[in-house]
Amino acid sequence: VQLQASGGGLVQAGDSLRLSCAASERTFSSYAMGWFRQAPGKEREFVVAISWGGGRTYYADSVLGRFTISRDNAKNTVYLQMDSLKPEDTAVYYCVADSRNYLSTDTRDYHYWGQGTLVTVSS
Repeated sequence: VQLQASGGGLVQAGDSLRLSCAASERTFSSYAMGWFRQAPGKEREFVVAISWGGGRTYYADSVLGRFTISRDNAKNTVYLQMDSLKPEDTAVYYCVADSRNYLSTDTRDYHYWGQGTLVTVSS
């Protein structure tokens, strides 16, 4: 599975941004999808995951209520709507996928990773 993330950029605190991740896999609907992020000098951290059909989601506490994940299986694409952005959201955001329908927060449980897209939030 090849993942292509896009939509990153420079925004101000309080602004919104939507990331997209397009997958090459025809059986996209059989993959749990998610997002991780890595801020400068910090370890990669879990952001959110979504199940095959989109019926289950799991968010990190730090983004709960501000970020929303969704997927369009007809377009092989997963989205991350980010609202009320904060400077601490600044990071490279990675799209991930795994064939198991388990919403893990562990990087080791996701076998497919996109190249990352940079989000910078200025104060």
